[in-house]
Amino acid sequence: MPTSETGPVEPGTASRPAARVPTDRKRQPSGDEARARAMRAAISVIAEKGTAALRMSDIAERAGMSTGHILYHFGKKDRLLLEVLAWSQADLWARFRQAADRAASPAEKLDLFVRFYLPRDQGDERYALWTQVLAQGHDEAGRRILTELLDGWDERLEAIVREGQDLGHFADVDLPEFTIRAVAMLSGLSEDVMFGRARWRHTSPHAFALAALARELRPEGRELRPEGRD
Repeated sequence: MPTSETGPVEPGTASRPAARVPTDRKRQPSGDEARARAMRAAISVIAEKGTAALRMSDIAERAGMSTGHILYHFGKKDRLLLEVLAWSQADLWARFRQAADRAASPAEKLDLFVRFYLPRDQGDERYALWTQVLAQGHDEAGRRILTELLDGWDERLEAIVREGQDLGHFADVDLPEFTIRAVAMLSGLSEDVMFGRARWRHTSPHAFALAALARELRPEGRELRPEGRD
């Protein structure tokens, strides 16, 4: 369940509540501006209160919008949760793509993938959103949306590894099996970070994950290290 902050590269967000925007009913935002503001407010409120206690009025207050405006955009809570998650991931993928386009090598893209996937700390709002949404019951359409979002990260990882293999930078691993192992490991590490396991207080989950992936992908007799990174 990947996550990242609203900054250009680094993942995670702080656990502090977002500032509430005063509601001006005479000038409500419209179109993309309104949806983006509502989405950001929803992510913050869900991380803070969870889905069970979530009210549309809480999102409206946080966004500085009217409750009617929120209802107009989302209709009901079940739809809201899926739409917010999809919007959050689209925003994250766009940032990842921008960073990956500047990367000097597949090894650096792999480093970025790990950074974007893992939460920074227990207060990561995007990862909290993932856990809240996955815990809900979903109909077939909802499960299809969630599956597509999860599969999207598998596909990105496979594309990075395939590029590295084509260039001779990565070993010739079985790609589907490697992806399953890699994503399972990253998900387990993410849960540890969100739970606050003590073993990660003095060890970087990112460094641990990258070293584990490098052991599988390192071509014989070569070192796998992203250019320009420690």
